[in-house]
Amino acid sequence: MQNSGAVIVISSHVVRGSVGNRAAVFALETLGFPVWALPTVVLPWHPGHGPSTRLTFAADEFDKAIDDLINARWLGEVSAVLTGYFGNERQPKAVARLVRALQERNPNLLYVCDPVIGDVGGLYIPQSTAEAIRDELLPLASVATPNRYELAWLAGSELDSNAAIMEAALALGPSRMLVTSAIPMMAGGTGNLYLTGTHALLAEHRLIDNPPNGQGDLLSALFLARLMTGADEERALQLATASVYEILARTAKRGSDELTLETDAASLTSPMAMVHMRRLIHPLQRVRR
Repeated sequence: MQNSGAVIVISSHVVRGSVGNRAAVFALETLGFPVWALPTVVLPWHPGHGPSTRLTFAADEFDKAIDDLINARWLGEVSAVLTGYFGNERQPKAVARLVRALQERNPNLLYVCDPVIGDVGGLYIPQSTAEAIRDELLPLASVATPNRYELAWLAGSELDSNAAIMEAALALGPSRMLVTSAIPMMAGGTGNLYLTGTHALLAEHRLIDNPPNGQGDLLSALFLARLMTGADEERALQLATASVYEILARTAKRGSDELTLETDAASLTSPMAMVHMRRLIHPLQRVRR
């Protein structure tokens, strides 16, 4: 195995549904990883379903919980960190302390930063919180997993082509970026674009209309898990994309308003859905020409 051990997952928690930590923790544990789960906020359900009372943590108390984790005698168990939604601008700064402490202890720590800040309509968190994620956490990440609209905000430019997405990803960093909602090359499709310093890969599948929330949380967790089990990056991208697509398709068929992870655990471990993989021309290759 390339990596093994526990994963610290830091994101939102809902009472009902499969978004945030509920999606990520289930996926990681199903694939065999122990998880330390820290909620940033707690809600009855995703706010997209209607009024949802937001339970928050005092900033000082959250800081103290991070200090406890940094000083935990079990910290050596941790091999990876996944972060997602944050409740305020103080939380990313506190989590950055934790990530740096883990990186000092383990230079091979795998940190996946999913900058959950917005979508087609723009930011859905305060700008100060989005800026804290950008400034405090992205520079520490091994892999970032924004959607195209989040990357556009982070990069400060419109991204209307995969070439523009790749240029923005290279300029922003980190060295590996997985961008969801990329520009599809197949009709009626959608894509996940993965860019490293040398490779540009596009994983495509059929677009599912009106999908439930949580697919980004799920993809980030699955991609992290596949990397930890030693899969090469192309295979990790293919498997993670296939799992998400298969679960989306099955959820849509059932007419559920939440990802049906508990029913479709086999889709997490052994996805059967077909994913079209393409190799794109890397921006640095175009420069050399």
